[in-house]
Amino acid sequence: MAKKEFTYRGKKLEELQKMSIKEFAELLPARQRRSLSRGFTKQQKIFLDKIEHEEKIETHCRNMIVLPNMVGKMIKIHNGKDFVMVQIKPGMIGHYFGEFAQTRAKVSHHAPGIGATKSTSHVGVK
Repeated sequence: MAKKEFTYRGKKLEELQKMSIKEFAELLPARQRRSLSRGFTKQQKIFLDKIEHEEKIETHCRNMIVLPNMVGKMIKIHNGKDFVMVQIKPGMIGHYFGEFAQTRAKVSHHAPGIGATKSTSHVGVK
């Protein structure tokens, strides 16, 4: 069985990469379209310059939208504590960087401590 080719709103990846940012923005949902129409911030412009020249990039810019020319790059996105390595794949196009670097860790509770329940209130501690 052949692997299904990626498309975004009926456009192949090669077609998306040839588009200008304004043309690409027309394909995005309203929130992302509005963000791109307002222009890039200074931090986002610096990031876009770096992505053209470097392979691995670290960024705090979680509000950057994944563009077609970023596909295949390795980007370290800051999650508030450290940088999370993310490889940009075609399915990520149109999403924000922040969606791929979770800021909250999964809480995994352990067994209750001594004295936490009635059955352990009479157990002595070494």
